[in-house]
Amino acid sequence: MICRAPYEFGQPILITAACSAGDDGIINIEHEADLSSESYDKAVMIIEGFLRSHYEDKYHMSFRSSVCFEQSYSIIDGDSASAAEIFAILSAVTGVKLRQDLAVTGSVNQHGDIQPIGGVNEKIEGFYKLCRHHGLTGKQGVIVPRANIDNLLLPQEIIDAVAKKQFHIYPISTIDEGISLFTGMESDEFNALAKKKFKELVSKIKGNK
Repeated sequence: MICRAPYEFGQPILITAACSAGDDGIINIEHEADLSSESYDKAVMIIEGFLRSHYEDKYHMSFRSSVCFEQSYSIIDGDSASAAEIFAILSAVTGVKLRQDLAVTGSVNQHGDIQPIGGVNEKIEGFYKLCRHHGLTGKQGVIVPRANIDNLLLPQEIIDAVAKKQFHIYPISTIDEGISLFTGMESDEFNALAKKKFKELVSKIKGNK
């Protein structure tokens, strides 16, 4: 998340998701609380389109998922949290825990391609400073759109930390690449599990009718 005042800085934000059987699709908590912009609302609809195109398998996919920026009470603007929200939703659906020592930024289209975003340097620096404050472990890092790599202009301290493998920057082009980094699972294995869990949600709805 980028915060703008007389200057810009990256502020790490925790995103959570909950998922259950239902027909509501994605419930945008920020929108319900009047804390989202039109561009963010559009991004949420794109996320739902991606989930249906990627995981719907010979059945009409039905699910209910709420997504929230925890302890954030300012307006959420833009689509750079799209990838993070997808990973949170998939974790909620499958029960597979995600690494908490990685941050991610990136816009997503309905085919799961990671698109470039603004403020990539500030976002990397914001998470790096948080990790440095708590102590660098050599495992922490940031997942960024591959298309943003040519835009990187980072402080020498971060460049040195990456060179020493104290901190990592992972460029990705697709959601599947991010899944492998966050879960340690092969994307095919994870996606098969996700399809199974989404199908179980549909079965629960049919069983209750």
